[in-house]
Amino acid sequence: MSYLDQFLFGIYPYIALAIFLLGSLVRFEREQYTWKSESTQMLHRGQLRLGSNLFHIGVIGVFFGHLGGLLTPLSVWHALGVTHEAKQLLAMVAGGILGGLGALGLLILLYRRFSNPRLAAITPFRDKVLLLWLLATLGLGLATIPVSMGHLDGHMMTLFMEWAQRILTFRGDAASFVVGAPLVFKLHIFFGLTFFIIFPFTRMVHVWSGFGSVGYITRAWQLVRPR
Repeated sequence: MSYLDQFLFGIYPYIALAIFLLGSLVRFEREQYTWKSESTQMLHRGQLRLGSNLFHIGVIGVFFGHLGGLLTPLSVWHALGVTHEAKQLLAMVAGGILGGLGALGLLILLYRRFSNPRLAAITPFRDKVLLLWLLATLGLGLATIPVSMGHLDGHMMTLFMEWAQRILTFRGDAASFVVGAPLVFKLHIFFGLTFFIIFPFTRMVHVWSGFGSVGYITRAWQLVRPR
């Protein structure tokens, strides 16, 4: 195993998670007035609802799918009678549908933001980087599906599960489980981890508000009217 593999998949995850957690805490403590999603509805309402709904449904589904799929111990899947092959097929189908919805919604939001001069003018550089990085991450995730179709035995899926669970439990051999993975999977992991580094410095911090309050999730729509 090369030093690069050991760094990217054995050390970099901890760097990314540390910046994600500590950066979010510092952002909340020092810049609470910037803790918002910075809605642009008042400037231009076109395509916002469709793009936003597709994006949020897709990305939230993909996030929790990854979280549950990677961190649920194999013994639990065995107890439920789910084979490795069935789990991989489920991940491919659900990931393809949700990832596709998220990517479609994001493309709509990107077109809306960059095709409108007013929106493009007020969009900070960090948000442009964020949106394009998310698109690349989703695109790489979708690109793993054709590769996975050539390995339907579920073995590769179990390796990624072992990697994620060993990272979570601070075991030093985690990187060895993804060394032999195809390049597209490695790129997807790298882009996904780097997203956590970008997270605290962008509008994405408002996600914490949703996790921190059930009332926020279940509240009625807040309509922003132009007059």
